[in-house]
Amino acid sequence: MERPGSLEPAPPLQGAEPVAGVHAAKMEAPPADEGATFASSKLFWCGCVKRWLPLAYREELYHVLRLTGPLLLSRILNFLLPFVITIFCGHIGNAELAGYALASATINVTTTATGYGLTIACDTLISQTYGSRNMKRVGVILQKSTLILLMFCLPCWALLVNSHNLLLLLQQEHEVARYILHIKTDFCLFLFQAMFLHQLQVSYLQNQGIILPQMYTAAVANILNLGINFLLISVLELGVIGSAAANSLSQIIICLLLFGYIRWKKLYKQTWGGWSTECLQGWGSYMKLAVPSAFMICFEWWVWEVGGFLAGWLGEDDLAAQHLMVEIGAITYMFPLGIHAAACVRVGNALGAGNTSRAIITCKVALVLSGVLALFQGFILAGCKSVIGYIFTSDDKIVQLVSDNLTVYTFLQFLDALLCVCSGILVGCGMQKIAAVSNLIFYYLIGLPVGIALMFWAKLRILGNLFLIIFSVHITTSQHQKCLHMLLSKHFATGAETAGCFVSNLKLGLTKNPVFPGHADILFSASSSFLLLLKKSRFSLFDQ
Repeated sequence: MERPGSLEPAPPLQGAEPVAGVHAAKMEAPPADEGATFASSKLFWCGCVKRWLPLAYREELYHVLRLTGPLLLSRILNFLLPFVITIFCGHIGNAELAGYALASATINVTTTATGYGLTIACDTLISQTYGSRNMKRVGVILQKSTLILLMFCLPCWALLVNSHNLLLLLQQEHEVARYILHIKTDFCLFLFQAMFLHQLQVSYLQNQGIILPQMYTAAVANILNLGINFLLISVLELGVIGSAAANSLSQIIICLLLFGYIRWKKLYKQTWGGWSTECLQGWGSYMKLAVPSAFMICFEWWVWEVGGFLAGWLGEDDLAAQHLMVEIGAITYMFPLGIHAAACVRVGNALGAGNTSRAIITCKVALVLSGVLALFQGFILAGCKSVIGYIFTSDDKIVQLVSDNLTVYTFLQFLDALLCVCSGILVGCGMQKIAAVSNLIFYYLIGLPVGIALMFWAKLRILGNLFLIIFSVHITTSQHQKCLHMLLSKHFATGAETAGCFVSNLKLGLTKNPVFPGHADILFSASSSFLLLLKKSRFSLFDQ
């Protein structure tokens, strides 16, 4: 059988002309890392590893780990910015923690999730465009996405100005909503540009394989954030007003630091050709990826925040415990999220270069790696569940609620890790629509009614929300696994070869949709059993 790495890149499109205003670079595959074989052999020196993993998989594992490490650290550091504020608010009092939880949920639902989702289109377009070596086109994509995200700030502000009244209509407690939401909303009017622009800069760099700058700047921003929170909350005793100001300042600082680093090190030279009127064209093509990307992120993110709103009807203790579960879940999600980003970059670059075999190997390696890491996370959570809550609060009742819910969450995080990596692979392939529709069906049309019944009628309270997510994630993971199984099969590999030219086709107007066939069949066919899929893949996972 032919070695996977020996496939030649897909040929350029017949009759394709360069996009106006942009010089098309030669469509050649990215240069291979000549030291990959040597480095992987030194890294995986154990004899059993060499027996179980063929050389191509060891090389790919080396590349994925080399991306995952810095990506993981940078995401943890970015997450620590609001995490520190949660700790400070939790030690002020339960009402402050509940108010901050409600404000965070409102902002995430109405703005943050949607804005971050719109930037996911850059992960597909930039990774595949960079893989095809069309460098200046990367800069045009960045310009276009910047304009779209800045315009998106307008409806975000309109929603948040009226968020206090909306919460009262949703029967949230008046004191909790009034206590912090309108204060934090005022500060957030100056926050969204920094959040969205920072996310765009991160996507712009990581899809070119540039990871370290965001890690460095996030580390500096965290040091400044800790000092600002201590000064405003502990020294000046400004309470929640100080926490809101610290949150806004930290996001602005990290955005400016990363922008300054890019300018200082001239990381833009290879891909930035200056502002061009080309960025004003083709918005429809961009939005065809951006809108499904936004729904994909929002449907998954909102289900956690919906749990926060439902917990608000149960009382302050349940609301605070639910918010702490979201914070803990966000921490554990960082590990598969690093693999998610690495898989997206590697798959997108490979498809952009026409090297489908490398994309297939990346998918397999990333899924197995995420499952192994999730098992280790589960053991750690199970051993520390009774003390984790004390990081956030000293209230024994809330700590006990968190401990009880962590017992169930140890199983949830394993499935969620696999789902996270599957989503990253789909994004790298430009198949966000599949993930978006699957999330809508399984989270909301099926899972949410079950979760509400468990929370209120079965009186499981916030534990019912976790059962809702476990049920939904299990079905969604199985569906995504089936989609990827079809994608990686030999029958589907021929269609995937053409996928490397998706970005070029889309930009040149030669096609309106991704070239992957069978969307309807993948979306609405019966879900495969997750255990059955693992059983099947056990024998074929590392076949060459």
